[in-house]
Amino acid sequence: MTSSPKTLPSDATLSAAAKIMEADDIGDVIVTDPASDAVIGIITDRDIVIRAIAKDLDPASTPIDSSFSPNAASLSPHDLVQEASFAMRDADVRRLPVVEEGRAVGIVSLGDLAAETEQGTVLASMTDAPPDH
Repeated sequence: MTSSPKTLPSDATLSAAAKIMEADDIGDVIVTDPASDAVIGIITDRDIVIRAIAKDLDPASTPIDSSFSPNAASLSPHDLVQEASFAMRDADVRRLPVVEEGRAVGIVSLGDLAAETEQGTVLASMTDAPPDH
C-alpha cells in the first residue's frame, strides 16, 4: 500500500488533478466529497484523457466530477493481500483506495500486489524500479 495518497474534492478541476499526477509521478488521485472529505471515487490519468480531453472538455474549467470513476470498491487497512486481489478482479480495476472511517489512508495498485505476492518475478522488479522518464 502507498500511504498518504493524494486526494482532491470532486469540485476541483481536471487540471488540478493532472498537476498533482505530474508533480508526484502518479497515475491517480482519490476523489473526495467536498463537504465531508469522504472517499467517493478515483480519477486516473486515463480518465482525464478518455473522458475529458478526447471530448474537447477544458481541463482548466472542468470539474473532476465530470470524469472520475465513482468507486464503491475500497479496502480497509486491515484487509489481506488476497482480499485486495479479489476486490480488484471483481471491480475490474487496477487501483483501490484504502479507506478507514471514510477517509483515504492509502492506495493499493496491481503493481503493489505483484511486488508483494510475486517477489523475484519480472513484474515485481518492474514495479519496484524507479521511473525512467
